[in-house]
Amino acid sequence: MTAILAAAIVLLPDNALSAAEKRAGWQLMFDGKTTKGWKNFKSTTLNKGWQAKDGTLAVVDENNAGDIVSDGKYDWFELSLDFMLGPGQNSGVMFRVADSGEATWHSGPEVQLYDHKMEAGTQITGFLYELYPSKVDAAKPGGQWNHLRMLVSPKSCVTEVNGVKYYEYVIDSPDFWSRVAKSKFNAFPGFAKTKKGRIAIQGDHGVVSFKNMKIRPIKA
Repeated sequence: MTAILAAAIVLLPDNALSAAEKRAGWQLMFDGKTTKGWKNFKSTTLNKGWQAKDGTLAVVDENNAGDIVSDGKYDWFELSLDFMLGPGQNSGVMFRVADSGEATWHSGPEVQLYDHKMEAGTQITGFLYELYPSKVDAAKPGGQWNHLRMLVSPKSCVTEVNGVKYYEYVIDSPDFWSRVAKSKFNAFPGFAKTKKGRIAIQGDHGVVSFKNMKIRPIKA
């Protein structure tokens, strides 16, 4: 039985849900073939710089891509996805993004995606931008696939890169707001105030591809 289950996991194609995932409430955010479910921020369409290409949702032209947001809105959730950055490229995944504001990052906290070695003052892959860093760097270099897991739940929020836990925090906690007050986000009154918002992906900082994008809403 164990061998059969292992084989089933191995044979599961990209951008698909297993029977167990469906039972657990997971939903696909990218079908591997179309850009359905995504649009540019403050738009009803998607710029041509984003394309469904070779089973990935990819930035093919960073000058005509821009930040995109999910059709769905989420408060508590578990998000799982694979990403590949070009060498030295930059992107990010934001959550609870409001439809208001001039930019996605004015409201949504961002898990940074940046192909850069760990050094003081640099926000690298996995960091919750300007809020929670990590003492470890488990990211693979540009040109290789990485796995990101984000848990945003009432009791605990966790970020993992390639199965390695980076940090844990509680959103709306005194520690969280203390860090916000010391960051550039303190200038934006609506930052992290949206209780239920969109998932956003940064698309104007470099070439990046995504696949196996799955989300599991969590009831409070």
